Amino acid sequence: MQERHPTFETASRRSVILYTRFTTPNRMVNQLTCLALMTFCRSKLNVSALMAIAMLLLGTVANAIEPFQIKVIDAENGWPVPLVELRTTHHVRMVTDNAGVVAFDLPELMDTEVWLEIEGHGYSVPKDGFGYRGVRVTPTEGGEVTIKVNRRLPAKRLGRITGGGLFAESQKLGQHLDWQEQRILGCDSVQNAIRGNKLYWCWGDTTLASYPLGRFNTIGGVTDLKPLSVFQPPVKLRYDYFTDDAGVPRDVAPMPGSGPTWLMGNACLKDREGNDRIVSTYSKIRPPLEEYEVGLCVWNDSTNEFERTKVLWEKTEDQRRPQPTPQGHAVAWQDEEGKSWMLFGDPLPTLRCPATFESWLDPTTWEVLQPQRSIPTKDNQDSIRPHRGAIAWNSYRDKWITVFTQFGGDSSQLGELWYAEADSPLGPWKDAIKVVTHNRYTFYNPQVHPEFTEDGSPLLLFEATYTYTFSSTTDPTPRHDYNQVLYRLDLDELVADHQFDAKP
Repeated sequence: MQERHPTFETASRRSVILYTRFTTPNRMVNQLTCLALMTFCRSKLNVSALMAIAMLLLGTVANAIEPFQIKVIDAENGWPVPLVELRTTHHVRMVTDNAGVVAFDLPELMDTEVWLEIEGHGYSVPKDGFGYRGVRVTPTEGGEVTIKVNRRLPAKRLGRITGGGLFAESQKLGQHLDWQEQRILGCDSVQNAIRGNKLYWCWGDTTLASYPLGRFNTIGGVTDLKPLSVFQPPVKLRYDYFTDDAGVPRDVAPMPGSGPTWLMGNACLKDREGNDRIVSTYSKIRPPLEEYEVGLCVWNDSTNEFERTKVLWEKTEDQRRPQPTPQGHAVAWQDEEGKSWMLFGDPLPTLRCPATFESWLDPTTWEVLQPQRSIPTKDNQDSIRPHRGAIAWNSYRDKWITVFTQFGGDSSQLGELWYAEADSPLGPWKDAIKVVTHNRYTFYNPQVHPEFTEDGSPLLLFEATYTYTFSSTTDPTPRHDYNQVLYRLDLDELVADHQFDAKP
């Protein structure tokens, strides 16, 4: 009969207590794991081995720190606020995840009053007497605090919809463990095309974990046409990516020639047989950022890739720049005479063609448009020069609307977004108001998503690329840089705040 050693029972209990106290907040799992290990050890090992394991557990877990949870919320509605930076006086930088959470685990600052500087990119707290914006907290192991921030502009940040670690801070605290990573860390701007009840997505240059050079021939994926059921944080938008054998999102536009392939002007058009064809304009790029070929490509459902259909231009000494092509974002429009067009612009239309696949393939059917160069503000005190963006029809406002990045903004060269309206997609556009700002950071190539909501909804969803490129910042935001961030604009609130007249 196996000898029972009283010291073993004591060591086992102490191990479980300490394991539960000092490891992650998923305490039930940790406790069960420890108990199972002790039970196995009792049946298989001698007393000396049992004591060694117990001491190893004690020595390991006793040094673990249970994080202090910091949650940042919008003071007006109580929603979590993603992408809020908290910085200590010794320059440790933390950023809230999609749940508005930071897992604070700095051992040198536990049980100490700590000043946290706040940079919220449109969300802030009041300045103190010395002009600093921040709060004081006293972190404790396993404790938590809520920080309220004030939103300065109309659009509400919903969260990041690409990249890795969307809920990394929360998962350190045992929360949102259902979220699974999708094998990419960042990606450039988005292009969309609607086919049936599916939304096709394409993104530019993509960052992977395995090497500094990632994907450079466009990655792609598919979602339902309305991929989100709620429009407030925390946002969890998942894609059905086109992947390689290892499950990593792969290139979907491997056009012949060296260098990256960039896509623009994605659209879905019917051909003569009534088939829906997904189309795009491609550019081939060589270092440093030289465009040397432009052409048309069409989606192949058998290979789930774009295939080159027509070369429109190749760079030569005689032809240094291409002629206008279907670029930017595409939107369907029917003119007053009932003719259907596909408009292409970034943000305002610069080219149109009849809304058929065959017309899109035939440059002789294309018509070049001359959009206005700037858009007057709502108060008529200024005129804003658009950089990039998108337009859409909005039935709630009974207007065409645009969301665009300003060229030469106040807080950043390309970091501020504006909203404007027009009676026609061809203009005139007017009544621009600032809706988003990013301090010393770029937020370019916006895309609007009217398909996310029901027709007539007052909610307008839009995204853009958050990146330090083209900004004065030299310190990229961890996890968030080079990714798409989703915002929500409540058009009914603009009316209620008397920024726009009610719909007639």
